[in-house]
Amino acid sequence: MEAEASRPKQSFNVGRWIRPLIGVVVLAFILWRFWNVLFVQQVYGPDTWMRFAISGIILGGVYAVIALGYTLVYGILFMINFAHGDVMMLGAFAGFFTLEALRGTGLLNQSIFWSILSVIIAFLVGMVAATVIAVVLERVAYRPLRGAPRLVPLISAIGASLFLENAAQLVFGAQRQTYSNPTIIERNVGWTFHIGEGDVLLTYTGVLTFVLSVLLMIGLALLVQRTKMGKAMRAVAEDKQTAALMGIDVDQVISTTFAISGALAGAAGVMWGLHMGIIYHFVGFLPGLKAFTAAVLGGIGNIPGAMMGGLTLGIFEALGPAVLGMPFQLKDVLAFSILVLVLIFRPTGLLGEVLSEKKA
Repeated sequence: MEAEASRPKQSFNVGRWIRPLIGVVVLAFILWRFWNVLFVQQVYGPDTWMRFAISGIILGGVYAVIALGYTLVYGILFMINFAHGDVMMLGAFAGFFTLEALRGTGLLNQSIFWSILSVIIAFLVGMVAATVIAVVLERVAYRPLRGAPRLVPLISAIGASLFLENAAQLVFGAQRQTYSNPTIIERNVGWTFHIGEGDVLLTYTGVLTFVLSVLLMIGLALLVQRTKMGKAMRAVAEDKQTAALMGIDVDQVISTTFAISGALAGAAGVMWGLHMGIIYHFVGFLPGLKAFTAAVLGGIGNIPGAMMGGLTLGIFEALGPAVLGMPFQLKDVLAFSILVLVLIFRPTGLLGEVLSEKKA
């Protein structure tokens, strides 16, 4: 009797059953809407659905590349670098001015060789500029606060984001700038396919964006898993003190991590400019927040999860309004609603959050 009295009483956890039930209801509603729109009402034809899917895949690739920068920094420092989207913006401006300079010299469209070389140079300059900005941010805004509570670096990141946006507005102006694409990758030009009753355009810039996104994802995965620097990054992410005792320069590894994340952001910025065409001082804000949503969706700190989250978010953002019968102007609301749902039903993301035992 005493043993039975000493046992803790099992209480019924209502939330444990309500959350899965709500999740099933939401999923059932989405599937019902998809079936209704696609097969019953037939609001859009196969060609329109294909356009939505292509747009979502291309946009998702850009989100995935930006999300990789978030997840790298989080895996090492356990903080969210909210200035990451603005680093992307500066990389986009660096690529823009590079192409403008090449156009001024007459080399931009002189030949196919110079057109390809101009794009390569724009990417290199954008990635180098973003890398320098990211490393400077780490040295000035984050390194002095490394031992502070988690909220302090977060506030510093928000301040750095506001600083970069306002500095870009002062230096580059508030007006929107249009990318000068070489003739070989003009916007809204590409291969046309006939699907259903209409034509579907697969643009050169879209193919370039998606292919480069995949190559950058694969390259980062190989760097982290197969190189000496990648092993050092994983060791620092696991335990900084132990890694330092093993002879790893922790500060150097963290700076390298920020440099890699900056290079990825710079590449994403140039891809955004070449494909979307318009850049301005605030252009990195929404893509940065959506990439953070993608990182959370896939599992923050998880590199394959960031890739999967970015592609999933891009496709859902493109197809979601049509499936749910929402105005397409509300696609941003839909994207951030996904963040709320993930935090409620799957806080660790689709592939799980990668944390060391010490962080967990």
